[in-house]
Amino acid sequence: FIALFALKAGLVAVVQAALIGSILANLLLVLGLCFLVGGLKHGTQHINTERAQSIGVMLVLSVGALVMPSLAAYVHSPAEPHENTLSIIASVVLLVIFGLSLPASLRREASVAGGSGEMPAHEPPRWSLPLAVGLLAAAAVAAAFVSDWFVTALEPAMHSLGISEAFAGLVIVAIAGNAIENVVGIQLAAKNQSEYAFAVVINSPLQIALVLAPLLVILSQVFGFAALTLVFSPLLVMAVAVAVLLTVFITFDGKSNWLEGAALVGIYAIIASTFWWG
Repeated sequence: FIALFALKAGLVAVVQAALIGSILANLLLVLGLCFLVGGLKHGTQHINTERAQSIGVMLVLSVGALVMPSLAAYVHSPAEPHENTLSIIASVVLLVIFGLSLPASLRREASVAGGSGEMPAHEPPRWSLPLAVGLLAAAAVAAAFVSDWFVTALEPAMHSLGISEAFAGLVIVAIAGNAIENVVGIQLAAKNQSEYAFAVVINSPLQIALVLAPLLVILSQVFGFAALTLVFSPLLVMAVAVAVLLTVFITFDGKSNWLEGAALVGIYAIIASTFWWG
């Protein structure tokens, strides 16, 4: 919702930075805080190695596909003048990949829940289906109104505080848009439920790359808003590449500690500072 209202206001640079910033915030800031809090409280924490490797590979593939239009623009390939068309093609492919991955992902989640002692495998539903759907619909409507107000307040705030569009999108919008899962992930790590903390945090950037970014590209064309493309600035692409590679490298062994978490948070702070001036 925030991204759609921002595109309606013509803030394409903010949306592009927010998409990359959401991936960075989850992979570096939130995952780092999970490792830091969980490690200081419980020592070395463990996650399923096969799960970490599977999600890591999928994350590299999806983010790699997401930034391909940017690479085509950097090398001035014949595709450069057709960035809108290339972005739409890449978006459709990413959405198809998400659809193909969904059944396997659901089976994996069910397997993890059934084999873990951290949470009952057959916990009865707390709400009826009509109540759950009704609350979800009401929350969506409320989120739309709040997002509209947020974007309306964002533009004058950027001008009065001297905040660049890049920093506003990369840090402020990205963190605000992912606040709930960020808090939940850290709470789970503090309770030593590292497997679920990892699932909450790591699946968010995967969904951004496979679903949110391509969907926004298509919707910006359908609604006639400012056209969003997948051609990001070189610094954004380098930042997300560093974040993905570091995350995969750190989680590949299925273990985490507080020092790794502190390092991830530190790298996020450096990247965020780099974008302060634009």
